[in-house]
Amino acid sequence: MSGAGKKTEAGSPGVLSWISSACRFATDRNDFRRNVLVNIGLFAAGVWVARNLSDFDLMSPQPVT
Repeated sequence: MSGAGKKTEAGSPGVLSWISSACRFATDRNDFRRNVLVNIGLFAAGVWVARNLSDFDLMSPQPVT
């Protein structure tokens, strides 16, 4: 239990280990889970953009100035 109360300069050890595991997860080239999560994230971002930009009617006539 020597490292139970230690704090690093970058923050708590939990945050530091989470960041390092996230970086290791993102840079692993042969990870099926990473590919699935990235694809789901990109799909969710596309759905979010489509839903938030749905109030624009691109076929409506533009005002003449």
